[in-house]
Amino acid sequence: MSDKSKPATWRLVIAFIFDLIGSFAGFGYVIATITGDTTDGGFELTGMPALILFAVVIAYMVLMPRFGGRLFQRLLRAR
Repeated sequence: MSDKSKPATWRLVIAFIFDLIGSFAGFGYVIATITGDTTDGGFELTGMPALILFAVVIAYMVLMPRFGGRLFQRLLRAR
């Protein structure tokens, strides 16, 4: 048997939710700053910048586990 035990399901779910929300907020703000779509309350992306945001978030969620894990996966030890 393996010495490694699987993390609790709640850790996996919470890590996924936090990674998804954090990546949308973080990458969204960076893209909005670059494209000039920031507002007083944050940012508002439409059209091509929004599509770029979706592509970057999907790439982050899919590719980062292959390179050691996403941010909240690491923080919550949910790998």
